[in-house]
Amino acid sequence: MFKKILIANRGEIACRVIKTANKMGIKTVAVYSEADKDALHVMMADEKVCIGPAPSKESYLVMDKIIAACKETGAEAIHPGYGFLSENAEFSRRVEEEGIRFIGPKHYSIARMGDKIESKRLAQEAGVNIIPGHDESIPDPDEAVKIARKIGYPVMIKASAGGGGKGLRVAWNDEEAHEGFSSCVNEARNSFGDDRVFIEKFVEKPRHIEIQVLGDSHGNYVYLNERECSIQRRHQKVIEEAPSPFIDPDTRKAMGEQAVALARAVRYESAGTVEFVVGADKSFYFLEMNTRLQVEHPVTELITGLDLVEQMILVAAGETLSFAQNDVKIDGWAIECRINAEDPFRGFLPSTGRIARLIVPEETVHVRVDTGVYDGGEISMYYDSMIAKLVVHGATREEALVRMSDALNSFVIRGISSNIPFQAALIKHPRFRSGDFDTGFIAQEYPGGFDSSMVPHDEPALLIAVAAFVHRCYRDRAAKISGQLPGHERKVGKDWVVIRNKEWHHVIANPVPGGYEIDYKGSRYRILSDWRLGQSLFNGICNGKPFTVQVERHRLVYQIHHWGTRADLMVMSARAAELLAMMPEKAPPDLSRFLLSPMPGLLREIAVETGREVKVGEKLAVIEAMKMENILKAEQDCKVKKIHAKVGDSLAVDEVIIEFE
Repeated sequence: MFKKILIANRGEIACRVIKTANKMGIKTVAVYSEADKDALHVMMADEKVCIGPAPSKESYLVMDKIIAACKETGAEAIHPGYGFLSENAEFSRRVEEEGIRFIGPKHYSIARMGDKIESKRLAQEAGVNIIPGHDESIPDPDEAVKIARKIGYPVMIKASAGGGGKGLRVAWNDEEAHEGFSSCVNEARNSFGDDRVFIEKFVEKPRHIEIQVLGDSHGNYVYLNERECSIQRRHQKVIEEAPSPFIDPDTRKAMGEQAVALARAVRYESAGTVEFVVGADKSFYFLEMNTRLQVEHPVTELITGLDLVEQMILVAAGETLSFAQNDVKIDGWAIECRINAEDPFRGFLPSTGRIARLIVPEETVHVRVDTGVYDGGEISMYYDSMIAKLVVHGATREEALVRMSDALNSFVIRGISSNIPFQAALIKHPRFRSGDFDTGFIAQEYPGGFDSSMVPHDEPALLIAVAAFVHRCYRDRAAKISGQLPGHERKVGKDWVVIRNKEWHHVIANPVPGGYEIDYKGSRYRILSDWRLGQSLFNGICNGKPFTVQVERHRLVYQIHHWGTRADLMVMSARAAELLAMMPEKAPPDLSRFLLSPMPGLLREIAVETGREVKVGEKLAVIEAMKMENILKAEQDCKVKKIHAKVGDSLAVDEVIIEFE
């Protein structure tokens, strides 16, 4: 067994590999860019080596630097994680040529399966179902439009070396095919250094289901059941679960056997994933094979009891798989939510900066948090948006869903925005809970974007009662201030008005041992809690039922988060509420004459010049953030008066890019 390994990655996956290496008694080496010098994976590793500036193409994607770090530290093997060089055949080959073990498949397997065009041919030869399409590289957007017309819309335009939603577009007409081809080429070139693009038929109402496979160097192969990955936004997975609520045992067996046949055909050694698109009639077609560990691997680990990183290390060390197909089990249900640094209330735009507060759910045998950040750490604009993976396990899907709701309620992130409110709303969504969904679920259910006010709360009275509880706590503390004149001590009233969305809710808050009793609309809510002022997490018991909400005080407003709902409430006397209602409302400034940066990012392109007439829908600028290209378009006909930013600028949220007349 190896004595020391190097992790050629960063963030959550680097920390994940380090944990398993520690369990196996293996020393670890972390590589890091200048932007990651204070990152968690650097702190966790036994040794660390700086490999260059922040941009990944100058650090994490430079093979020579990583191999040099491996030799410098005496590491015997390299684990590539996922992303970056994990599916780069040349990197795998060079590592092996240098006498270092690659903890992943051999270079010839990566080359054959990592290339989406070649892999499709091989899958067909191995007897795997394939989807109709054009598997030759496409030279230009005009040719892409011709091919798309021949296949028939809708089509999916994909980068041959793509992955993780990068270099992928769905086109429903000629214009989208033309623009989508250009965007895919640019994203693929920037992210993977390979700008080849191909087109295939887009299956409507599809489910995205993948099969986890394992192979060793002795010709043994197994499949570890399926993962349901259909809940996606812009082709990036949001929630994954294992097993799938849609797949029956016969389909599982057929898909698993085809996945193993493909792995055997390319002499695959390590953990890998064969992805399928599955129709409503359970017909399935090969999409691609990911020749690496998947982000969502924990759900497979929780239902099988296997450590996939450990299996990868054992296989790389030449050991034989210690179990056969008949030994693979399905124990209960596992669900994973990807917690990303993005603002769901602003179109899921990236959110970067320092994490002012981070409280993760308590880890138990049924709750797991894989993360690469910490309280006070920073989310960089140079890398992907993942903060953590929240994974839960239950005996049944319903039990897992309940555990996930509870865990999301207790996951606190401040300083940057996160998609936790959106994840909580998804978990509570009736259609998701029923299991009746496909890859279009999010677009169908939230066509106008996500707003927490759209999410009905099962117990709005609980939010009112908690606000009254918190306000009474603050008032009781204020009444204890020292130095008050005898006979003139501050007295705390018990009658209050809770204001939410300009609606008045009259409450009475009386102290009881261990908490307060709130009278509201003829009902009593006896809340017991040891919550202290300033704490973000409010754990309590309401009328005998435990609950968790998040509470933040912003001047006069109490912001309460629960089940995907964010409630802004003010608590005051009836007279104060009457006076507040008389205050004039300040009109927001007119910003329609400006193009503002909707996110922090790098300004890649300005598509207009001063004095130009611009039509609605026309491209104005391109911003790159967290490895994704975002095109900003005109919302109305206008004329460019002044350009305030230049290409290459690092923009902050709401920074002015263009001013119009």
